[in-house]
Amino acid sequence: MPLVEKKPVTPSQRFYKQNKQDLAKGGPERRLTIHKKNSAGRNAYGRITSRRRGGGHKRHIRIIDFRRDKLDIPAKIQSIQYDPNRSANLALVAYADGEKRYILAPRGLTVGDTVIASESSTDINPGNSLLLSNIPPATKIHNIELTPGRGGQIARSAGTAAQLMGTDANFATIKMPSGEIRLINLKCRATIGEVGNSQHQSRTIGKAGRSRWLGRRPRVRGVAMNPVDHPMGGGEGRTSGGGHPMSPWGQLSKGFPTRRKSKTTNKFILVNRNGKKFKR
Repeated sequence: MPLVEKKPVTPSQRFYKQNKQDLAKGGPERRLTIHKKNSAGRNAYGRITSRRRGGGHKRHIRIIDFRRDKLDIPAKIQSIQYDPNRSANLALVAYADGEKRYILAPRGLTVGDTVIASESSTDINPGNSLLLSNIPPATKIHNIELTPGRGGQIARSAGTAAQLMGTDANFATIKMPSGEIRLINLKCRATIGEVGNSQHQSRTIGKAGRSRWLGRRPRVRGVAMNPVDHPMGGGEGRTSGGGHPMSPWGQLSKGFPTRRKSKTTNKFILVNRNGKKFKR
């Protein structure tokens, strides 16, 4: 899907890039939506837990079938729709018994195609949900379960896909989009193909107002704050200080390992995302 650039007849269109997609017109399937309350980054106590959030257009949550537990009943793609709550698009599928559900739209899936979820099938067409034990090696997969029956948790954003490297008696070796290699139970399910809308990361917002439509508020630099508000704030004029960049609460912001060494799932990680053998 190509990126659309506009002539800069206004300042906001000078840097504007949008992904041109053949999406369905109109609203979502009303029976598959629930109202989303805007929390503006606050928790139940009213305290900010996620900074720079608030405002934006009103949204409805689409109820998505991540489990794909309607087995051996073919479903036909009725439309590909936009979802304001995620980077990937959604596919509205209608099963042969009349039920409708939303699934993540894989790359290459078009209106009129048929998908199926099965525990015995080995058909590796995009959009089919199969057990890891029935998927051949080197296949690209997404919406991968970590626990059988819990629903897909891995590789769900636009343009992402993991790769099945091989299987043994009980586990499949999966290469994650981050480069991490880990073991996953063969009874877990995954969807064939990669998530669509791969041009999402290439879009350009173009203007500050469009970020506000998405519920994103301005980001204030720490060095522009007062000392009471940030460890890097204060000083007469601009001061370097020589310290390391950090968050308002003193945590280093350039990144460091935060995963607990005692975590029980560490035994399933073979290689970390940096390509090094994982140290347990």
